[in-house]
Amino acid sequence: MTENIEVLIIEDDTRIADIHRRFIDKIEGFVVVGSAHTGAEAKDWVDAMKPDLILLDVYLPDMMGTELMPFIQTESPETDIIFITAAAEVSVVKQAFRGGVIDYILKPLTFDRFQESLLAYREKRTTLASTGNLQEESIQMLWHPSKSSQITDSIMTPKGIDPITMEKVVQHLTKQSHGITAEKLGVASGLSRSTARRYLEFLVSESQATAELIYGTIGRPERRYFPKTP
Repeated sequence: MTENIEVLIIEDDTRIADIHRRFIDKIEGFVVVGSAHTGAEAKDWVDAMKPDLILLDVYLPDMMGTELMPFIQTESPETDIIFITAAAEVSVVKQAFRGGVIDYILKPLTFDRFQESLLAYREKRTTLASTGNLQEESIQMLWHPSKSSQITDSIMTPKGIDPITMEKVVQHLTKQSHGITAEKLGVASGLSRSTARRYLEFLVSESQATAELIYGTIGRPERRYFPKTP
């Protein structure tokens, strides 16, 4: 089972921090490891926990969130940062951009925007956790997460079908001129066989893929999926 992504919330308003926590509870694969309401508290949490991801406000009682960034990068260089703030000043945005902040969400935020940001982050982590060389599509997705393939753009995904996971499935499927089974796709994309099959069957139902029973020399026939040809 994939380990949860550990999240530290740094937000001076306890009500907003609680909203962030409840949002995270709704998104699979993430867990809140702590909340800090001042810069001093945040430093203690960062030093102790070394979280995977920090949701950082800019306006804290004792310092600016931008002032925390060098500390985070020094004490926990593997920690990533998403700004969630009302600050829209060019100077703040510039510091965030040049400091490697992976997303910048303006308050008031919606759950949809929040979820979009975290799912995109999860996809980037998964890509960077792989070994060997990356395909060009995977590299481009790190900097252009909203750039979807033509097939993905044409699909209205229902509840239970994550667009980012769908894009990953489509990318693997389109490279398989001889087809691929759900089991092999699951291994290639880091999904369980049942999840891979669910996404593949959804593509078939949307006429974006085809499926055939392939009979081998031994054993049971296997259901193999093919990208739809133009």
